[in-house]
Amino acid sequence: MACSEAIRHAAGRDWRRVRFVRPEDETRTLVSTAKIETSPYLRDPDVQLMLRVRDGDERAFEELVQAYQDRLVGLFYHMFGRQDVAEDLTQDVFLRVYAARGRYRPTARFSTWLFRIAHNVAMNYRRSKRHAKEVPLKTTESGPLGMQPLERLIAEKSALMPSRQLAAVEQQKIVRDAIEKLSERQRMVVLLNRFEHMSYADIAAVMNLSTDAVKSLLSRARRNLREYLEPVLKREQR
Repeated sequence: MACSEAIRHAAGRDWRRVRFVRPEDETRTLVSTAKIETSPYLRDPDVQLMLRVRDGDERAFEELVQAYQDRLVGLFYHMFGRQDVAEDLTQDVFLRVYAARGRYRPTARFSTWLFRIAHNVAMNYRRSKRHAKEVPLKTTESGPLGMQPLERLIAEKSALMPSRQLAAVEQQKIVRDAIEKLSERQRMVVLLNRFEHMSYADIAAVMNLSTDAVKSLLSRARRNLREYLEPVLKREQR
């Protein structure tokens, strides 16, 4: 079952259902509409899609799912190392997006709003599983999106060493181990920065932090990754 079809089934309602506005709500609706019309984020085509979703456009929701589902699966996969968990959490994100459609207001770029939801879903999952035993990632798995930015970094570094290049499976395991060494917040900020190419300001909005806090987290995360990767790569080349 496709992701969007699964969401439709889980929502348990007709997406084409018309939401009628009561007479007493008309003034409030006009005020909200005026605010929306002056939003600086209306130039974002995904914001336009989400506004259509709010108005009951099923096709617009399908487009958003298609545009973002692989990116979310990749984020969750690198957070938790399990394909099944990544897919389940991605579906949870889209369920929340659909449930919130009637309250949606374009107060940020759509991607920022979406990844803020994803961040909350990830933190909720981490808290719920903190004391549970995780199933280890099989090192033969290549992940949902092929070689990712951190894996490319490993490949580039290993290519500089003439003895041999690291195999893709080895790269995958080194990346997973390196990311796992980071704290939860450092891990999220690295994934958003390197995979989603988000600015410090956007990451701050997603994680509800100041820009300076994001810079500090990213700096510590990079230092920790470097301290872990350099001796591992040297050891692998022997």
